[in-house]
Amino acid sequence: MLRFQRTIKKEILFNGIGLHTGKQVMMILKPAPMDTGIVLVRTDLGCAEINAAAANTAATSYSTTLSRDGVSVQTVEHLLAAFGGLGIDNVRVEIDSEEVPIMDGSAGPFVRSLADAGIQTQENIQPVVKILKPVFVREGNKQIAIWPSEKPSISYFIDFNHPMLREQSLHAPCSEDGFLREIADARTFGFLSDADVLRANGLAKGVSMDNAVVLGEETVLNKEGLRYTDEFVRHKILDLIGDLSLTGMPIIGHIVAHKSGHGLNAQMVSKLLNSPQNWIVLGSPEGEKEPAREVQYQHHAAIS
Repeated sequence: MLRFQRTIKKEILFNGIGLHTGKQVMMILKPAPMDTGIVLVRTDLGCAEINAAAANTAATSYSTTLSRDGVSVQTVEHLLAAFGGLGIDNVRVEIDSEEVPIMDGSAGPFVRSLADAGIQTQENIQPVVKILKPVFVREGNKQIAIWPSEKPSISYFIDFNHPMLREQSLHAPCSEDGFLREIADARTFGFLSDADVLRANGLAKGVSMDNAVVLGEETVLNKEGLRYTDEFVRHKILDLIGDLSLTGMPIIGHIVAHKSGHGLNAQMVSKLLNSPQNWIVLGSPEGEKEPAREVQYQHHAAIS
C-alpha cells in the first residue's frame, strides 16, 4: 500500500471561470519538491501562499475555501480530488484570482491534463494514515464514519427530495483506475429553484449548463443529460475525496458517508486528526528512497 511521493513532470496551464465569483481565472500547476504538499499561490496578491491543509480550512458553504493570513482560495475540492485520485502529492498551484476555475464542473479536465503532462515519482515515501479504530462524526441525519480496512474504499448514500436524486448509493474502491473511470467525470449539480437565492447571496455567479448539472422540478435540464445514471452520488464521492485530502496523507480505511457535505467532511478531517489513538502512520519521508522516475500511466486511454 505504501508508494513513493509524486509530482507532475511539467507545468500545466488552465483558464476558466469561477463557479461562485463568475470571474475569469488563470491557474498554473508547477512541479514541487518532495514533502512540499499542495501549495496554493495567489499571484495577484504578492504570491501569498496557502498550504492545502486542514488548519487552513476557512469556509465550507457550497464549496471548500482555504485561507491564510487573510488570503483565500475558494472551490478547491475538485482540483484536490484530481490530485488525490491520481496520487499526486507535491504541486505548486499559482492562481491569479480567489477561486479555482470550475472547468466542466468535474475533475475530468484536471485529470486529463495531469495525465498528459506526466507524473514523476520522487525519492521519499508518501506516509499514509491507517485506521485502527472507527472514527465518527454526525450532524442531524448526516454522518460519516471511517472503519478499519486493509484497503481504502468509500461507500456513499444520498437522499434528496427530488425525483432524480432519491436514495442513490455507490461503493467505490479507492484506486487510480477506479477514480479515472467511475468518479473523475461526475459533475457538480444544483437546483434551478435555488439559483436566485444563491446569486442574491453572492454565489453561483459563474454557473451555467456548461459547468453544472441543473435540475428542474422533475428532470435534468442539460440537453446532453447525465454522464452516469447515478452521477450525483459519484460527484459527492469526488467532493469527499478532495475534502478528505486536507488530512495531509492518504487514508487506509473504509469511509461510509450518508448525506454529507463540505461542512461535515471538514468536521471528519478535524475529528480524525484529533483522534491519534484511532490510527497509525505508515511510511516516513526519512525511510526508504528510490531514484526519481516518470510514472508510466497505464490507464491513460481511460481518460482520453
